[in-house]
Amino acid sequence: MEVLKIATAGSVDDGKSTLIGRLLYDTKSLTTDKIEAIEKSSRQKGYDYLDFSLATDGLVAEREQGITIDVAHIYFSTAKKSYIIADTPGHVEYTRNMVTGASTSQVSIILIDARKGVIEQTYRHFFINNLLRVKEVIVAINKMDLVDYSEEVFNKIKADFQALNAKSTFKEQNVSYIPLSAINGGNVVDQSENMPWYTGQTVLQHLEGLDAEDVFEAGKARFPVQTVIRPKTEEYHDFRGYAGKLYGNSIKVGDAVTVLPSLTESKVSKIHFFDKQFDEAVAGSSITIELENDINVTRGDMIVKSSELPKIEKEISTTVCWMDSKKLVAGTKYIVQHNTNSVLAKVESIKNTISTDYSGTKEASQLAINEIGEVSIKLSKPLYFDAYNDNKSNGAFILIDTATNTTAGVGFIR
Repeated sequence: MEVLKIATAGSVDDGKSTLIGRLLYDTKSLTTDKIEAIEKSSRQKGYDYLDFSLATDGLVAEREQGITIDVAHIYFSTAKKSYIIADTPGHVEYTRNMVTGASTSQVSIILIDARKGVIEQTYRHFFINNLLRVKEVIVAINKMDLVDYSEEVFNKIKADFQALNAKSTFKEQNVSYIPLSAINGGNVVDQSENMPWYTGQTVLQHLEGLDAEDVFEAGKARFPVQTVIRPKTEEYHDFRGYAGKLYGNSIKVGDAVTVLPSLTESKVSKIHFFDKQFDEAVAGSSITIELENDINVTRGDMIVKSSELPKIEKEISTTVCWMDSKKLVAGTKYIVQHNTNSVLAKVESIKNTISTDYSGTKEASQLAINEIGEVSIKLSKPLYFDAYNDNKSNGAFILIDTATNTTAGVGFIR
């Protein structure tokens, strides 16, 4: 069954948790005890409706404040697909959480309160989806019940968002607009009788119709080696295979390949998937490759087609989202974790911070937590990479603090 990964984003009280809870409830994905807990809590609070936000807010602080703080992953299925929802917080102080949740998602749902329309946080949510090149965006205009299900209000918000969309540099992005009332289920799973003027799909219908393509779009074949397999058993005494996940494109038996960073050349002799052999492996496959000649390949190396070499350089220009409370400053050393390859690096310079409201850049000498900026990084040894816009898997990396071993930032190579 196809698995579709979804990221959600919305400001305080936009009804994001309620939308997810309603999706779970209407697809019969909530357990009986969870439904009973929601019913009991709703009665205690004096609500004349079910408070579905309780289905997702797991932390005590989230339930007390009525906001989403942590990234929660929620799973549910229909007859057609399985879904993983990364429920991400929308506050500016949790930008790093949203980047984390959206980084592996194929679809993003951006909620807008019909009473408030497009606000500053809407800009930020859309900017991050542009930065991460999330191809499918659903703009869910919620709380239509509080504006008398007005088509005029919906059209106004849609026009405002289309003006924002015009500023995007990611022209391959598909943006859809759905008016809904999450609290009573209108246009979430079932069509709303209160909005006969809307003839499009409900949220679930739209999700069901999307192809669950690999988040790492088609590009050039990249195979980061995770481990070398040497069984040394009687049956496989001389076996030497290289295991990992294939990104970007397919690879076939007989393909001429180059091993990086050594630039040693060889050919693919066999492709193994568990206990079976194939002539071709497609992107997204976790496989083991055998090469024709016995060459030196180790974890952290990358196997590519000889006709599709990536860039190999010791300095990279990047866009970094900073996640650490300790500020990023020039001269600091970090480990760049790029696929399976770890490289010691130094922050050469910080050019600016990038405003997430599309107002441009500001000159800066440091990055504070949740800020996004343009950063130049010098590496202790060459990195073999592609620009993030050309190959997401081979253009992204994380920065690891050498002292604390914490993930301090996530970067995208330009």
